[in-house]
Order: sequence, then C-alpha cells, then structure tokens
Amino acid sequence: MKKTLRKQMLDELSEMNPDTYRSLCGRIHKQLFESSCWKDSKTIGITISRGMEVDTNRIIEKALQMNKRVAIPRCLPKTREMEFRTYTSEDQLEVVYYGLKEPAVSKTSLVTPDEMDLLFVPGVCFSKLGYRIGYGGGYYDRYLPSFGGMTVSLAFSEQILPDLPAEHHDIPVRKIITEDEVIMTSG
Repeated sequence: MKKTLRKQMLDELSEMNPDTYRSLCGRIHKQLFESSCWKDSKTIGITISRGMEVDTNRIIEKALQMNKRVAIPRCLPKTREMEFRTYTSEDQLEVVYYGLKEPAVSKTSLVTPDEMDLLFVPGVCFSKLGYRIGYGGGYYDRYLPSFGGMTVSLAFSEQILPDLPAEHHDIPVRKIITEDEVIMTSG
C-alpha cells in the first residue's frame, strides 16, 4: 500500500505547473520563516530538495544569512543509516548515487543529533497525525529514534492525506507546514 500511495503522489506532484510550484513554495517558506521553531533554531538539519519536493534551497540560503548552522545528510548505504555534516557552500558537495548531492567528508564535519535543534524530515505523503511515507530507503526511520529536537515536514496541501498506514516503529513528525496551514501533530 505504501508503494502505491508513494507512486500516486509522486505522479501527481510531477504534473504540477512550475508557476504554481514556485508560488506554493513561497507560501510554505513564509509560514516557516514566521514560526517560532525556525526563529529559535541555531542548528538545522535539512536535505537539498530535488524534483517537485518543496524547495529547500531558499531555506538553506536564509539559514546561512541568519548565521544558523546548516547540516546536510550523507547516506551510508552499507548500513542504510545517515549522518549529518556541516554545510556552508555548494563546493562542499559531491554527487553520489541517483544524482544526489551530499556533503564531502573531506570538506565538512560531523553534526551529531544532539547538536541540531530543528530537523526537516522529507516525505511524499503525510497524515495530520504526523506520520509519513518517505522515499522508501528508511534512512529517516533509522535516524529519528536518536533525535530529540523539533521535527518539521514541509508539504503541499495535496500531500496531506486523511489516513496513512503506520507501523510500530514509525515516529511522527511534530509539525507539518503547508501553504495553507501549520499542523501541530501528536508526534
């Protein structure tokens, strides 16, 4: 069921008009930048968006302008885990599998879970309870148990579904920000 929902949502998002995409991302950014979790954060963990994900490049730029410490994930495929590493500029990145950009170990330093106070958790579909369907790798499912700070997901309203299958190990995010609302979850 998760695979089917993931595929349906990714297909739906791929059909979004580029002007609509930019407009909705701008509204989501505005909601985020007005939130206390953003204003109070000192170190953020965030992915570099691709495709039709909510744009995170603007968020990263703004964080750096505000002298926030930015940490980007690096996947460790052998263990299917990930770590976060410092990020200050594009030249610290390298292209890895599937064309993903990740921090180069030689140019960045490790940021531990307890050093981050705000973690952006990506996903394809979300429930209002904070559960999500990710991209299928399970990296965040393995990382979240070690993270105790604020978790936020950014999503377009159409990505919020009435119900999602949740498993016993799933950890809900604490807040979901869309272009229309900020959803505080039970997470």
